[in-house]
Amino acid sequence: MERGDHPYSPAAALSALQWWADAGVDVIVDEAPRDWLRPQTRPTAPMKPQPPADAPPDQLELFQAWLRDHAALPFASPAAPRICPSGDPAAGLMILTDMPAGEDCASGTLLSGEAGRLFDRMMAAIGRDRASLYLASLSCLRSPDGRLTGEAANRCATLARHHVGLADPKALLIFGDAVSKALLGLSMAQARGRWHEIATHAGLIPTLVTIPPSYLLNQPSAKALAWADLQMLAEGLNR
Repeated sequence: MERGDHPYSPAAALSALQWWADAGVDVIVDEAPRDWLRPQTRPTAPMKPQPPADAPPDQLELFQAWLRDHAALPFASPAAPRICPSGDPAAGLMILTDMPAGEDCASGTLLSGEAGRLFDRMMAAIGRDRASLYLASLSCLRSPDGRLTGEAANRCATLARHHVGLADPKALLIFGDAVSKALLGLSMAQARGRWHEIATHAGLIPTLVTIPPSYLLNQPSAKALAWADLQMLAEGLNR
């Protein structure tokens, strides 16, 4: 090989070609100009998909804070009081009511007033108090008409299943017709008196339905039915 009047040995030619290859020249001729001096960039790893902004958190403490602050919950408004869960999530017993009563919104406590005092007596009868159970509601906000129906009920039911799965109790006690219909698809009358299972991301949660204290205040004759439900609950918790 020759360059002008100076012959190139094969070794020198290979050395020159290797120099150009090291410099980044990989073709002899190319139609498009290239910026050979541009720094090479490494390919970046694909970004992990992020959950939707309104998706509920997957940790119980974060979920509780989300219930307290999230602006898109059913019935949420800047002035609407939120009555958040209370008690001990690790107690093994979770109790779910439908939504705060009017006096609950005033007191800041679920199951307050006369209904709350009856609730406390009911729990004491099976050896529990508010510190040894986890009390929550299907909706932590009260609807304008005091009812839970339609798409709002479906949304609340989805959140409640997530909530129950995060708490993962040994047993779930449901108060009333609205919660029973939302989570079991059965009325209170159809559901009470036997165990059910609610499917959550943590597995199946044993569930009982019983009569809410507010109803018992107006229908004292139903207390015998509620007491039978509580005895069944106590047996399940002690197994």
